Amino acid sequence: MRAAGFTGIEDTEALAEGWQVTDFADAGRRSLANLVQQTGAPAVMVSFLDSDVGFIEARTPDGGSWEGLLNRETAESYEIPLEHFPIEPAVAGALAWSAAAGLTPDEEAIRQTLTGSALFAEELSSALLVALGLPGAT
Repeated sequence: MRAAGFTGIEDTEALAEGWQVTDFADAGRRSLANLVQQTGAPAVMVSFLDSDVGFIEARTPDGGSWEGLLNRETAESYEIPLEHFPIEPAVAGALAWSAAAGLTPDEEAIRQTLTGSALFAEELSSALLVALGLPGAT
């Protein structure tokens, strides 16, 4: 991850089938793309704004990508333009990403995660990983 441009890499949790979740402090503009290129594996990244809002970016080795937003109600209170994060393209992108990653996603759970609210965006991020079908995610 360091070589891809991530900094402040901390805890890494191993999930099933080679998946992992890693906390990091910062990522460069192309860090996720670099990571996917270097590993040849799909990846999803959630960047948090004060634990209140999560910005999702996901990529696959074949160039597929999607973006989304977690905790829309709170994001709106921060005056983040919700129109930049439409729900339907994010759901479609998440489903395509999961399929490309060989996972079995739950479309309704993805939709609920992308439209739901939580005290901390990290809760929605964990729910998103489960909804995407990452084995061992909780």
